Amino acid sequence: MEYWSTRDKTVRLSGAEAVEMGLSRDGGLLTPTRIPQIDRTFIEALIPEPYAVRAAKIMALYLTDYTEAELRSFGENAYGPEKFDDPAAAPVRRINDNTWCLELWHGPTSAFKDMALQMLPQLLSAALKKTGEDRTACILVATSGDTGKAAMEGFSDVDQTRILVFYPKDGVSEVQEAQMVTQEGANVGVCAVKGNFDDAQAGVKRVFSDAEIRTELSRRGYFLSSANSINWGRILPQIVYYVSAYCDLVRDGSLSYGDPVHFCVPTGNFGDILAAWYAGRMGLPIGKLICASNRNDVLTDFLRTGVYDRNRPFHTTMSPSMDILVSSNLERLLFALSGEDTAAVRGWMDALNREGRYEVSPAVKEALTEQFWGGFCDEAGTSAAIARYWKDYRYLIDTHTAVAADVLDQYRRTTGDETPAVFASTASPYKFCDHVLDAIGEGGQGSGLDLLDRLHAVTGLPVPKRLAALRGKDRRFTLTAEKAEMDRVVLDFLS
Repeated sequence: MEYWSTRDKTVRLSGAEAVEMGLSRDGGLLTPTRIPQIDRTFIEALIPEPYAVRAAKIMALYLTDYTEAELRSFGENAYGPEKFDDPAAAPVRRINDNTWCLELWHGPTSAFKDMALQMLPQLLSAALKKTGEDRTACILVATSGDTGKAAMEGFSDVDQTRILVFYPKDGVSEVQEAQMVTQEGANVGVCAVKGNFDDAQAGVKRVFSDAEIRTELSRRGYFLSSANSINWGRILPQIVYYVSAYCDLVRDGSLSYGDPVHFCVPTGNFGDILAAWYAGRMGLPIGKLICASNRNDVLTDFLRTGVYDRNRPFHTTMSPSMDILVSSNLERLLFALSGEDTAAVRGWMDALNREGRYEVSPAVKEALTEQFWGGFCDEAGTSAAIARYWKDYRYLIDTHTAVAADVLDQYRRTTGDETPAVFASTASPYKFCDHVLDAIGEGGQGSGLDLLDRLHAVTGLPVPKRLAALRGKDRRFTLTAEKAEMDRVVLDFLS
């Protein structure tokens, strides 16, 4: 399997090279040149297998320069009991007769990013050996809250790597910030950026595209790579849990093979829902993909109109991992839906950078409408969804999951479509105790860490052990920088 750039199809890389590079040097995203197909026989063979084996078999279809035995070993390391508090890794919970929740937060940082970021460091370490790279990989990460901690947890003290995380100052929850600034590991660094996530993401992309910085870092014995979902090594492990969820629904008798299922995904950078789209392209019986946004509703408008316009107010919300106006992974979808038209993709991305907006062709808009439905949920709706699910189902969800739950309800009310559906739960409610306590009528005033005990007392649900362990940990990182200074921060980190 080869990988090419969404902006230049003459770029051809192996799977290991694509994982190692992260982002194509032309600014495009590396994407498989073909989509492998799965069928009933493949799915039925996966049903009795544990999650690690499912992951290995699915990923082997894309990473043909890795052996299935390698990938199985990686899966056992990534998703074993020392990392995940549920043996299923990504369990599917029944809500009612036609609704389920896919829990993706049972890993070490209590967020869905663990599903990929416990795997990516192993893929990258193997890639360095496969390609004969002797320089040290510097992983640059822009985070809206969860990716940073999950990436540092995965790469902490991994040989031949260093990792530097940028997060928006005052744009993440107290628990999320505490997780990042107390991270252990000799090879990690953290910097708050005066701005929002889009500013941090743009700064990381700028550093990647700067030939002078790359040359200087190479002279120092480093090269740049990414743990953001612009790296294919992040998207691929996310495809696995959609296939795995379908396996579980068939295994449990909730579906018969071939029955369609909708997936509703809370979305910011478009990577998580893009993984579901790839699973559908592979042959998984997916019906509609429901894209759930918070008040930063740029994707909702795009899916309804075909116009992507980031020229709008940026809202800081109670679901901060979705506070994004530039959804980078959308580029991979546009590349596919345009018939792999690199000129069109370059034109849209140039227009986005230059004018802050672009409009896709009628053919792409039609494909979007056929495959996706977009909706958004405001702050009041988010709180109401948390309260409703706790009251009606005794099921506690976080602020991001609540957006998906509410938008799924909107979709059903709007369309009358009662097809079985799964909404993705992307974080533990304990990461957002204040808002969750407020929503269920218990008052969320106080420190984020102090509220862990309070939410436990109210609900009886166990506190994730690694969140509880944050109490009393010393803050290691205090650096704050202007967005224009990110280049200097990178160079200083690797001095």
